Amino acid sequence: MIFIKLSNVLAQNIDLFKKIFKGDDTIKFREIQNKYNRNLRYCIIYADGMINKQVIVEYIIEQLMDVNLQNLNIIERISPKNILDIIAKNVINVSEVKKEEDIDKMIGGMLYGDTIVLMDGVNEALVLDSKGWPTRTINEPPSEKKVKGPREGFTESIITNTTLIRRKVKNKDLKFTFMELGEKTKTKIALCYLDKLVLPDILEELKRRLSKINIDGVLESQYIEEFISDAPLSIFKTIGSTESPDTAAGKILEGRIVLLCDGTPFVLTLPYIFIEYFQSYEDYYNNYIFSSFNRILRIFAFFLSISVPSLYVAITSFHQELIPTSLLLSIYASRIGIPFPTIVEAVFMLIGFDILREAGARLPEPIGQAVSIIGALVLGDAAVNARIVSAPMVIVTALTGLASFLLPNMVGVLIIIRFILLILSSILGLYGYIFGIMALFIYLVSIRSFGIPYMMNSSIIRFEDMRDASVRKPWPYMNFRPKLFNKDRQRQRKIKN
Repeated sequence: MIFIKLSNVLAQNIDLFKKIFKGDDTIKFREIQNKYNRNLRYCIIYADGMINKQVIVEYIIEQLMDVNLQNLNIIERISPKNILDIIAKNVINVSEVKKEEDIDKMIGGMLYGDTIVLMDGVNEALVLDSKGWPTRTINEPPSEKKVKGPREGFTESIITNTTLIRRKVKNKDLKFTFMELGEKTKTKIALCYLDKLVLPDILEELKRRLSKINIDGVLESQYIEEFISDAPLSIFKTIGSTESPDTAAGKILEGRIVLLCDGTPFVLTLPYIFIEYFQSYEDYYNNYIFSSFNRILRIFAFFLSISVPSLYVAITSFHQELIPTSLLLSIYASRIGIPFPTIVEAVFMLIGFDILREAGARLPEPIGQAVSIIGALVLGDAAVNARIVSAPMVIVTALTGLASFLLPNMVGVLIIIRFILLILSSILGLYGYIFGIMALFIYLVSIRSFGIPYMMNSSIIRFEDMRDASVRKPWPYMNFRPKLFNKDRQRQRKIKN
């Protein structure tokens, strides 16, 4: 922290800032003098690339050089104590002007696109809004493709993102509370919520957790998520994320909090519960019957993705009596000449599929699609012909992979659970699978997200809460918010830290 104060001598103040930014050629110093009064000398300081040069030239430099303070209709007498206030009120034509004496705040504003105005004979400075850095245009978010619905997505500019939300929720109760995180980066974040819907306990708990974050830099919202999550070591996320303004607005209207972070298009939504993995905001733009069918299909895909390999290994290795005779003979015929046990075969195939999936995601899109398709076809066919794997195992792997594609937000979770169940099934058969599923549900019931049960709407059977859970009722019937998110309908239990 810098505790040095400005002096009344302009040259000394300029030297001070030049020492602070020694070696940084992007910090520009522009000394100017008023045309009508040679004693009015200024120096403006700004970070090149972070400002709008037109604002600097037309609304700051020209105004300071050309104004004749004696001709202004000013009642009070001009003195060193009030001259900055007079200039701020009568001369500068920018949207926001602050008078500062704290050098840390001056530097923080300047590094975020503001301009510092130093004046000879005054030990304070003006900080003027002149932000104008280049930003990415608003496009459809690549991680949340929609067939029907709004196409705009968040960008890396926090101001742009607040505007996108404000356009959708034009309500006086919509609040944006700004904070800074990161000792070195000073990253701006914003808490967005509806004042009359948000639960005060959750809001205060979030602010408390944010205030305890101690880190050099915050470059993406995931940094924050791991600090404020109820279960940071869990494979299940207790804080949601989205790139879509319409999804964020919908969460706000439910009484949740949206956390925006400068420098990333992904915003956090909290609290987050398990059933949200299976919900898409496009569900609200389609017919409720089709949307409900899609949600049920995603839930079914979840169980398929984690269960098919383990059930196949358990049944073929321990419980052959459960398989029809003709199918059992077909499976054993396909395994003739295969040198590996079923469990090894399954692990190799699943790892190979995940390698292809990751390669397809990391490569450029045209090449990635070709690698995924050709790799799966060629390698799968070659492995079967070479008698390294059996044909049923290829079918099991393909079905598992296709089911996981329905839940893109759960890919990492599905992989870990799938392998755990697979190992248990290879040791104990169906008993291992059943024990694994029981342990999974016990663990899910034990998790909370800012005091809200993680399995809310899944384990608590209440008709009103189920209207928008595994199915989506028509809009005329969804006239109540979920109980635990509505502070007007119940007292929120004390949050467990």
